[in-house]
Order: sequence, then structure tokens, then C-alpha cells
Amino acid sequence: MNIIEKYIVPRFTNFVCGHTIFTRQRQKVVPLARGRVLEIGIGTGLNLGFYDPEKVEHVWGLDPSAAMWMMADTTNAKFEVEFLQASAEKIPLDDDSADSILVTYTLCSVSNMIEALSDMRRVLKPGGELIFCEHGAAPDENVRKWQDRLNPIWSKLAGGCNLNRSIPALLEQGGFKVSALDTMYLPTWKPAAFNYWGTAV
Repeated sequence: MNIIEKYIVPRFTNFVCGHTIFTRQRQKVVPLARGRVLEIGIGTGLNLGFYDPEKVEHVWGLDPSAAMWMMADTTNAKFEVEFLQASAEKIPLDDDSADSILVTYTLCSVSNMIEALSDMRRVLKPGGELIFCEHGAAPDENVRKWQDRLNPIWSKLAGGCNLNRSIPALLEQGGFKVSALDTMYLPTWKPAAFNYWGTAV
């Protein structure tokens, strides 16, 4: 791990993803999680304060970056929090381990989405839910053109983040069925502003 990955990327990511705009979106989805939860891309733990402690008993926080996790504050958590240093494509949990899986602003940067979603299905219990909140491909052609143009440069500068992924379509390709979906443009930079959030089974 180089100096940029160890010191700059975690702080930059925490600053951007901790913005009020994204915090409001997290507040909509995180309380839906229940039981034993696997959070994909826990990063610096920005979601921890929004879990409902009456519904959640354990959170596995998966992330490839230990440097990000070192910035997380778990002191006020009223449930067990366990960090798993691993990628979403290779989740170190047994089959049918999680009651809920939570992903927020993470699927944009997963290297192999279909492989990762397949492994999420493996560890999710029958009847469990995947809860998601992500940015991605915009419905407006002009915005989408800019997303496609900027994406090759943006993804290199932003740690592998992609602007133009169609999240619902990818969830379906990965074997999930979207059961609830809301969308809107957030009041931020237009190519990264279109948000999808909801649940899938």
C-alpha cells in the first residue's frame, strides 16, 4: 500500500461520502437492516450511527482497506461490530450467514460486480434482503453521455468509482430481484448525482 492509498484516499473518501447530501440518503436505508448484517464496503463506518440497535445484533463490516477502517468509531455502537478485511468477490463468511446485506455507495467501485453479487447471494439467508443506496447511470441521455465520456478518467482519479453503472440492471444480472426502488437526482455534481435506493431479494 502506497502513501496515497494509506493516508490520502481514506480521508478524501470519508470527507466526500460524509457530506450531508449522502448522509440523508444513508438515513433512508440503513435502518431497514435487521439481525446479522453484512455491510459491503464499510469504509470509515459512516453508516454505523444509523443502524437500529433494536433490530440489529451483529454487523460484519467488509472492506479491503484496513486504513479506512482504522478511522471508524465503534465506541457508541450498541451491537457487535466485526471488521472483515476482504473484497466483495470473496466474502469470508459461511453460506446463509446474514439476515441483511447493506451496500451504500460501494457498487460503483467493485471490480467484478457479477462475481461479488453471486457471493452476496451465497451468504444471504433465504428470505433475507439486500439493501442498497448507490449512484449510477442517469436516465437523461445528455447526462449519461457525459458520464460515459468522463468515466475513464474519473475512475482512475476516484479509486475505481464508476459514474455510469446501471445498478438495478446489474442487481438483476447478479441474480437478485429488485423488490423496492426509488430514484432521484441529488443536489450535487450532475454526472454523480443520480441515486438509486431500495431493496432486492
